[in-house]
Amino acid sequence: MKISSGSKLRLKIGATAAALALLVTGCAGSAGSGGDKEVTLTFAWWGNEYLNAQTQKVIEAFEAEHPNIKIKAAPGEWGGYWDKLATTTAANDAPDVIQMDQKYIAEYGGRGALLDLAKQDGIDLSKMDKEQLASGQYDDAQYGLSTGKNAYVIMANTKVFEAANVPLPDDSTWTWDDFNSIATKLTESGGGTSYGAAYGSNEADLIIWLRQHGQNLYSPDGKLDFDTATAASFWERLKKQRDSKASPPASVATEDAGAGLEESLFGTNRIGMAWWWTNQLGSLETTTGSSIRMLRAPSMDGQAADNGMYYKPTMFWSASSRSKNPEAAATFINYLANSPAAGAILMTDRGIPANSEVLADITPKLKAADTTVVGFLQDINPDMAEAPPVPPVGSGSVQNVIKRYTDEVLYDRKSPSAAAEEFKKEVEGMLASARK
Repeated sequence: MKISSGSKLRLKIGATAAALALLVTGCAGSAGSGGDKEVTLTFAWWGNEYLNAQTQKVIEAFEAEHPNIKIKAAPGEWGGYWDKLATTTAANDAPDVIQMDQKYIAEYGGRGALLDLAKQDGIDLSKMDKEQLASGQYDDAQYGLSTGKNAYVIMANTKVFEAANVPLPDDSTWTWDDFNSIATKLTESGGGTSYGAAYGSNEADLIIWLRQHGQNLYSPDGKLDFDTATAASFWERLKKQRDSKASPPASVATEDAGAGLEESLFGTNRIGMAWWWTNQLGSLETTTGSSIRMLRAPSMDGQAADNGMYYKPTMFWSASSRSKNPEAAATFINYLANSPAAGAILMTDRGIPANSEVLADITPKLKAADTTVVGFLQDINPDMAEAPPVPPVGSGSVQNVIKRYTDEVLYDRKSPSAAAEEFKKEVEGMLASARK
């Protein structure tokens, strides 16, 4: 049986949890950057060629300002990043500075593998957005600093809408029925080669749906916080998209899920609406050659304030609790998060900076797409709800589980109600196992 990357992480991290818990106590006060003493930090991140080149520029700028601290770059791709990080962490050889995702903040931090950044003298938290700071906290510790915020939205390809002669919706009042109707019209116009909307089966899709029903995926104390009927209605909606031809057949969707952006339905202008994060607008417009309009999520009642949307950190800067140079690691993270020089290089590709002064400094220098994103995130602020709780230990692979049950429903192997029951039971087991 194939083991998912999230399962491997739990196995590898779980096997060394006790050792890490003991080791973290003694390592936080170990030798730091030590004034002019030359040290080397390993810095791991995931990204594409563009982000890799951009990150290398930040490294070079930092080293120019801190000649005694050398950065050993360890770039990777999302697919293999977490397996490698789990392996190196289990071997007590984790990178000093780690680009972290929110779904793994508790997974690593809660098992003692990350430094509490709030306790590091070299990090200034005073100008960081408070909600963004909270998003990197678990069990009263600051295990990550947000690289910037974004939001999960529907990206509408105006080229597809224009070809179908379908007007863009008013995203401040549209409902799920409106969404389905518009997507069906786009598919009808596509002649079997293009479609109205992608399904949306990521963790954020489910979170937004649950929040529209007054529930949440997780509670603040790390347990599931929804009933199965509401989860079943999520898969019922996706099945309706399939049956009404608002979205592609299951086989087409499966093939598309394995394609890169350049070959995907959205990237080749063959789907009208799909879910993406706001920081991806620029790359989507570049790839499609089309103007892309960001849209709020539809709601049940047509009220934007009830659409369940929230600001999410794009990713985090974290540090290994096993770093031999925690002071130097803190200095580098502080530079990434708070330095105007770093901000001028990173811009908004990892989200809208959480440091208000850095954001103000780079705003006049932003590209058109980035300026659009900043304005959009400001415009939707009155309707944005509080961010959901940080995913608990054991939840790292829940997104893969959601996608698997979505396939089961779309291929008619399970009913939405059966998928909801089994999903909840499986995830409860994952969380319970992680607590042992």
